[in-house]
Amino acid sequence: MAKKIETSIVDYEVVRNEPDAPEQGQEAAGGQPEADIQHMHEHIERPEALHGSTYKIKTPLSEHALYVTINDVILNPGTEHEIRRPFEIFINSKNMDHFQWIVALTRIISAVFRKGGDCTFLAEELRSVFDPRGGYFKRGGRFMPSLVAEIGDVIETHLREIGMMEPEGLEEHQRRFIEQKRAEVEGGGPAANNGDGESGAFPEGAQLCEKCHTKAMVQMEGCLTCLNCGESKCG
Repeated sequence: MAKKIETSIVDYEVVRNEPDAPEQGQEAAGGQPEADIQHMHEHIERPEALHGSTYKIKTPLSEHALYVTINDVILNPGTEHEIRRPFEIFINSKNMDHFQWIVALTRIISAVFRKGGDCTFLAEELRSVFDPRGGYFKRGGRFMPSLVAEIGDVIETHLREIGMMEPEGLEEHQRRFIEQKRAEVEGGGPAANNGDGESGAFPEGAQLCEKCHTKAMVQMEGCLTCLNCGESKCG
């Protein structure tokens, strides 16, 4: 039915059919009230004690090791919504050459952690930093393009441990296939040397894999194949 408008139109809004809002205190899936589920955000106050892990980084670039500590805050403790999220990072070393940029980096990373949301991009961004003087090989033949990239690698390792990133590794059938091919290639020959005087895990003369940055690329059945991650030039 038409309705006559007798006054001037000064404003308008679009009315949509919204679903009924959940009542206050309504339980979310799992039994806990929606309003009581705590998510990571920058206004969370630092608890008196945090759970954390410390990782050692030893590189040929420095006589002294770096120790990276990442502390986590536990949200919704004791419930099925309990999650562990990174809250702060500290890097310490006897080597003071990198002190200034390390302090700046830890403060920025800690600020990103406390913002909440997806912080997994940090690992990828840091791992893509290259040192203009050249990188180095870690034990086992894995290449690190810079010290910053190794810090990113530590962050990725930690995020996988607390469940923010998928666990690294191949599926069972892929792992069996690579192990079989690796046994065929090695054939009892000399082990690879990883650059620090110790035996590595892959055959001597293996090339660097562009995917996992490990010297594990060998010629198999006419195709370069990585014995570490399964990457193949033939797809």
